[in-house]
Amino acid sequence: MPYSNNSELPDTVREHLPEHAQDIYRAAFNGAYSGFTGQAERDRRAHMVAWAAVKRTYYKRGDQWIARMAAAS
Repeated sequence: MPYSNNSELPDTVREHLPEHAQDIYRAAFNGAYSGFTGQAERDRRAHMVAWAAVKRTYYKRGDQWIARMAAAS
């Protein structure tokens, strides 16, 4: 089921990710969920895509998620 706002995200996402990372997670999940229509394990696959999207912008150090630095041009 798509999420309309961050307060609907799973506890593990809301309790551990910064607000911006939650926005990324929600957008990626919703896009993947609609893209996987009719496919097996739709929900699980959409969550995997969402975590992958977060990990492109954030990395985990200990218990904290930290934004990656933008590459210098």
